[in-house]
Amino acid sequence: MKKIRWGIFGTGAIAHTFSDALSKCENAELCVISSRSEEKAKAFAEKYGFKKAYGSYELLAADPEVDIVYIATPMSSHYDDVMLCLRRGKNVLCEKSVTLNQWQLDDILTLAREKRLFFMEAMWLKCRPSYLKAKEWVQSGRIGKAKAVKADFCNTVPVDMNSRLFRLDCGGGSLLDLAVYPLTLAADFLGNYPCEITSSAVMGDMGIDLTDLIHLTYADGSHASVTASMQICSDNSASVIGTDGFILFDSGFVWSCGVTLYDKNGIELDRFEYQNDINGYEYEIREAMRCLSEGLTESPLVKQCDTEAVMKIMDSCREQWGFSYPEE
Repeated sequence: MKKIRWGIFGTGAIAHTFSDALSKCENAELCVISSRSEEKAKAFAEKYGFKKAYGSYELLAADPEVDIVYIATPMSSHYDDVMLCLRRGKNVLCEKSVTLNQWQLDDILTLAREKRLFFMEAMWLKCRPSYLKAKEWVQSGRIGKAKAVKADFCNTVPVDMNSRLFRLDCGGGSLLDLAVYPLTLAADFLGNYPCEITSSAVMGDMGIDLTDLIHLTYADGSHASVTASMQICSDNSASVIGTDGFILFDSGFVWSCGVTLYDKNGIELDRFEYQNDINGYEYEIREAMRCLSEGLTESPLVKQCDTEAVMKIMDSCREQWGFSYPEE
């Protein structure tokens, strides 16, 4: 594989975690880091070894040496940032949730396809070995037909009005930041198109959703139950239940490194566990680089139609709550 030259939009916490993995990935070249602050960009470049630092996203997008850009800005900025990169001919890996809503994502996918550029949501969950093992078990029929998913992602987050999580203008709230993970899992194992979506949200004084309760029902009777919250804490478990058995992800399913297969009587049949090679982000990085090396414009692991389907579900939930973002 040839060297893949990376650029990054943003210098926040997720950009640090991503860059730590990127710096240790074979065939990844840390080419450009950009921020709205040149001082922050230069400090970031020195820490991780980027060749260039720009105090402007526009300069990175125009840099001919960059092969792919990782978007690590707040969610409310994703649409403009991704469109800027695509218009300048750059492939893109965009942090979840990729956009605020479906119409923004439609614009992005239309432009990416017109320009034949690679675009992928940075849904690291779908690239992790434990998740891929669970998919393999289901696809090989080891739990029979998948009929139900239960998944929670709840973390007690101290209120901080300076944090993007609590700012409506940054796309804050539980839905786009937390619920997107269990919804992604549910749609992937049961199907992208539930026939009924029932949801409710506990709204905060700051105008964002703090806790989300979402139930998906499918035409064949399959169903999913999802809870996401910034108010309460849980073990963040996830299970996929079939006619002949079930699969349990270890607690903290979004980042866990283990998954267990049981028969319908609860007897353990198989167990898979591993240790991250770096910090867990290496798997989505490797997938993006593999796709670029093979000339693919989308990942078979993180399909664009799947990203679209989850966004439609989240739009439907917000419509039920009467909840919109300022940009809408």
